[in-house]
Amino acid sequence: MPTLLLSKQDVLQLINMKGVLAVVEKAFVDFTEGKGEMPSKVYLTVKDGDFRAMPAALPRAAGMKWVNVHPGNPVKGIATVMAVLIYNDPVTGYPLAIMDATESTAFRTAATSAIASKYLARQDACTLGIVGAGHQAYMHIKAHAMLFKFTEIRVFDISPAAVSKLISVFSNLPLKACALEETVKADIVCTLTPAHQPVVRKKWLVPGTHINAVGADAPGKEELEPSILHNALVVVDDLRQAAHAGEINVPIAKGLFKEQQIHATLGEIITGRKSGRRDNHVITIFDSTGLAIEDIAVAKLLYQKAQKIGKGLTISLVD
Repeated sequence: MPTLLLSKQDVLQLINMKGVLAVVEKAFVDFTEGKGEMPSKVYLTVKDGDFRAMPAALPRAAGMKWVNVHPGNPVKGIATVMAVLIYNDPVTGYPLAIMDATESTAFRTAATSAIASKYLARQDACTLGIVGAGHQAYMHIKAHAMLFKFTEIRVFDISPAAVSKLISVFSNLPLKACALEETVKADIVCTLTPAHQPVVRKKWLVPGTHINAVGADAPGKEELEPSILHNALVVVDDLRQAAHAGEINVPIAKGLFKEQQIHATLGEIITGRKSGRRDNHVITIFDSTGLAIEDIAVAKLLYQKAQKIGKGLTISLVD
C-alpha cells in the first residue's frame, strides 16, 4: 500500500475555505458527541521556540500533527510556524499520507474563528476588527467574509507596512487602517498577535462585541486585559488546552479567572447542548488554542481530494 506525500503546493491546490469551514464544524460536532479522541497537546520547549505534538482521531480518520513555533526565526525564508501531518488508516494503522500542514493550519484556525463568530456574534454584526496583520489576518478576513457581509473591516498592526500590504490584497473588501482603540470597537474582533502582555483594554470595547482570542496558544501568552473576562461569556475550544495555554491561562495562573467561569466549549454551543449569546449587550469571547481534531478533519478532506484527482507523490514507505 503506498503512502501519499503532499507538498505545500499540493495542499494549496487542494484546499479551499468553504470546504474547511464545513469539515471543521463537523469535527466539533463529532468530538462533542463522543465520536472522536484527542489527547492533550504536548509541548516540547527548546531555546529558540517550541514544538507541539497534536494527535487525534475522528470517524474513519486518525493522525498527528507536528508543529513548531519559532518567533523571530533567524533563517531568512523559513516561516515562524511550520507543520507536518501524518495521516493514518485508523483500522490498520498504515500511514496513508504525510503532508505539509502549514497552510492547512492557517486555514483551519481562521475557519474555527469564523464558526465561533457565526454562533456567538450578534446577528446584525457588520464590522470586523483585525488586531495583527500577519498571515492569520489574511485567513481570518477570508473566512469571515464567507459568512458575514461587512460594511467596514478595521486593521491594526505595529507595522504600518504590514497593514498597507493586507489592505492592498483585499481591494474588493472595505478594509481600513485604524488605531488599535478604534479597531477593537467592532462587532467582531480577532486578536492575532504573539503578545505576552495584554494589548486589548476593557475600556476600549463596546457592549455586544464578540472576540476571537487566537494569539495566545502557549503558556504565558495573553492578548486581553483579564478584567474583560469577568462579565463576558467565555467559550473555549477545549477546556484542558485553554486552561493550560489559551487566552485564559495567565489569568487562571494569577488567580484572576477560574475554570468554573467558562461558559461552554464551542462544540457544546454548535450542538445546542449549551446556549450561546444571551443578549445584544454581553461581550462574548472565544478562546482558540487550535485543536488536533481540526487538523485531522482537514487532512481527511485533502487526502480524499488528492486521491480523486491524482495529486501528490506516492512512495512505498512501509514494506
